[in-house]
Amino acid sequence: MEKSRDIEASADRAGAPLKSLWLRLFELIILYFCVGGIAAVLESAAGNRFPQGWEFYAINACLFLVLAFPGFVYRYLKRSHG
Repeated sequence: MEKSRDIEASADRAGAPLKSLWLRLFELIILYFCVGGIAAVLESAAGNRFPQGWEFYAINACLFLVLAFPGFVYRYLKRSHG
């Protein structure tokens, strides 16, 4: 009986179990590479695909995190959890 209460306590309002931090980070990394792949395909379709250094990818990762921040604010800070 206690196990069922733990499962209910770890569920959000929609009834789905909560994701761990590691799963959310993994999703963020996968989405970063998916968006980068789509951008590479669009760039090569428009003309030449230019070679990029590590600085380009570091800046893109930072921008990806900055642009994801409004979703984080809505999900964890603004939405009521009750």
